[in-house]
Amino acid sequence: MTRPDGYAPHTRRSPLTDPWEPLFAKLDGDAVCLAVEVREAHCNARGFAHGGLISALADNAMGLSAVRIARGREGGAQASAVTVTLTVDFVDSARPGEWLEVRPSVLKVGRTLAFVDARIVCGERVIARASASFRMV
Repeated sequence: MTRPDGYAPHTRRSPLTDPWEPLFAKLDGDAVCLAVEVREAHCNARGFAHGGLISALADNAMGLSAVRIARGREGGAQASAVTVTLTVDFVDSARPGEWLEVRPSVLKVGRTLAFVDARIVCGERVIARASASFRMV
């Protein structure tokens, strides 16, 4: 399956996401979108993308998006974020061979808190929706 338009290899790695590589990222305005081609290693016993994978990628993309905005502000060059709340509603299933994309939408980035929503999709099919708040540090 062909990688969605605009995505390049994601350069920020962590021990959690290393087994999921390759991950891909693109900027969409202030949002940092993430994508992965679902493989068997990403799946649960039923054969579709595990909710933990979806939740972690959504958390990552939403946090990166909030930090991107904060770092663009005066005095925010060293800004980072810590997740306070994360809610994920699963709507459909993603199967091996499909591209799973996290498309964040930043609602507000304040001095101490940020609020971000995301749609997790395969093409135009919604797989999940997520919402998070972050403590800006």
